[in-house]
Parts: sequence; C-alpha cells; structure tokens
Amino acid sequence: MNKAYKFRIYPNAEQIDMFARTFGCVRFLYNRMLSDKIRYYEETGKQLKNTPAQYKSEFEWLNRY
Repeated sequence: MNKAYKFRIYPNAEQIDMFARTFGCVRFLYNRMLSDKIRYYEETGKQLKNTPAQYKSEFEWLNRY
C-alpha cells in the first residue's frame, strides 16, 4: 500500500522574495541554455553541452543566488 503525505509551507515575506529570485534565476538559465543549444544546433548540426556554471562569468548577478 502506497502512502502519500502533503505538506503546506507558510513562508514569510523574506522567504517569498528569496523563492521568487531563485526561481527567476532558474527560469532565466533554462531559457538561455535552451536558446544557445538551439542556435548552436542550427549553425553546426551538433549538440552543445553547456552547463549553468558557464554563465556565471557572463552574468555576475547569478553568483549572488
């Protein structure tokens, strides 16, 4: 028999802000990496293997989060 538990969190204002900034960074990185992969594939026909760490030098604000 499988059991499931649901939890609900009640973050304060500071935590809500932190979640919003963190998920904003994640969304930005995902979209940027995807567009770079698509552009690279269209130009060369090969798959680009990029990582989020490669973008930290280009976008300094990612180092804060």
